[in-house]
Amino acid sequence: MRKIQDYYFKKAKQDNYPARSVYKLEEAQQKYRFLKPGQRVLDLGCHPGSWSLYAAGIVGEGGLVVAADLQRTDIAVQKPHAEIHWLCYDVTSREFVEHLRQHWPGFHVVLSDMAPRTTGSQYADHQQSLRLARRVLELAALFLHENGTLYCKVFQGEDFPEFLKECKPLFATVKVVKPKSSRLESREVFVLGRGFRRTG
Repeated sequence: MRKIQDYYFKKAKQDNYPARSVYKLEEAQQKYRFLKPGQRVLDLGCHPGSWSLYAAGIVGEGGLVVAADLQRTDIAVQKPHAEIHWLCYDVTSREFVEHLRQHWPGFHVVLSDMAPRTTGSQYADHQQSLRLARRVLELAALFLHENGTLYCKVFQGEDFPEFLKECKPLFATVKVVKPKSSRLESREVFVLGRGFRRTG
């Protein structure tokens, strides 16, 4: 088990990513190909920036990544790829929604690797994770373009099936993804919603 973790940690260093979490996105992208050149991507809870850097490399110079986190993230990237806007915002705030509305017409993909500060209580951590995931779903409903994609981390637990039910009316397909690079003992999974459709 530890060897696997060391592998991804070292690989991230070699590939010039700030964290091993990038491979949880890369695995899903290689399998499902939801990031495409020229897209606008919203990355929620982006710090320390690995997902944003990876997404920017795929959407390319014609694309754009908007990356938001409570912690300030600012990475000078050498290689040519999409422009990244690093925002320091509470994604649950009204100000964040207003800022997005003022600057961008919407997004093709919404990503979230957000997780709560864990307390040691599985139930409490699960509920906090669901609270964040529901906020991500709200933002996806506001800002995703028709046929857009959501890829969002959630901790599994007794109310997880209820969250999946909430996702299903908004997307043509909803899958639960457990990447190999995710720690085996971790209760995190990723919800992949494809084919966004406006219900309102």
